[in-house]
Amino acid sequence: MGFSLLLKKASLAGAFFVSAIWLTGAQAFCPTPSGLTSVTVQRVVDGDTLRLSDGRSVRMIGLNTPELAKQGRSDEPFAVIARKRLEALVAASNGRVDLLPGKENKDRYGRTLAHVYGADGANLEAQMLAEGLGFQVAVAPNVDLVSCQQAAERSAREAGLGVWRQSPVLKTEQISVSGFAVLSGRVSNVQRNRGGVWIELQDSVVLRVAPNVLGQFDVSALEKLKGKQIEARGWVLDRSRHGELISGQARWLLPLTDPSMLQTAQ
Repeated sequence: MGFSLLLKKASLAGAFFVSAIWLTGAQAFCPTPSGLTSVTVQRVVDGDTLRLSDGRSVRMIGLNTPELAKQGRSDEPFAVIARKRLEALVAASNGRVDLLPGKENKDRYGRTLAHVYGADGANLEAQMLAEGLGFQVAVAPNVDLVSCQQAAERSAREAGLGVWRQSPVLKTEQISVSGFAVLSGRVSNVQRNRGGVWIELQDSVVLRVAPNVLGQFDVSALEKLKGKQIEARGWVLDRSRHGELISGQARWLLPLTDPSMLQTAQ
């Protein structure tokens, strides 16, 4: 499908967000760096993934958009809108974007990890976040744009745009499936052992800071979280499915990949 046609299809989805584009401006959040590589986009896979004409798949760093339907699950809210919006942004760049590869440039699926910029120099992850079409995420060592991407998300959250129109934040007792989640709860216990730091939220969810990323965290601050209300985000795992659940342990495990994925409640 040509990008002129893509632009026509995406214009309806993009029209709703025109005011957001002019009010926020992605460059105000994440300025354009030097050393970018221009590539041609074959198609937009979903709201945070591109397929290039050279066959590579690019996973955009710092952005996680709602999931499209798969494996018996229906489209998550705003999943289709996010994909169409990214199609419109790529089409507006005449089907070409600029990439800045991450320090870790491949994920476990073999996709290229990169920041993506439009022809106007705007960071497309920040643009999507500023319009409320995804969540800011951080996985070390690809954390250079965390601050500006957080600012982009914060503007959408405060304005109630997209995924923030109705709060997507789940209470710990509402977790029922594995996958990405933003959750809130009160810390009932904090333990440190050879497996890292374990932050228990009531009896249903435990957050884990693994030893290989522990150096990025303020451990003394983590140890003082008991009794505090926190908000965490990441990919929740169901330990009962893998035979890892021991009697008395929380069923749901959320590994923390960066300090920005954990906030104390305001």
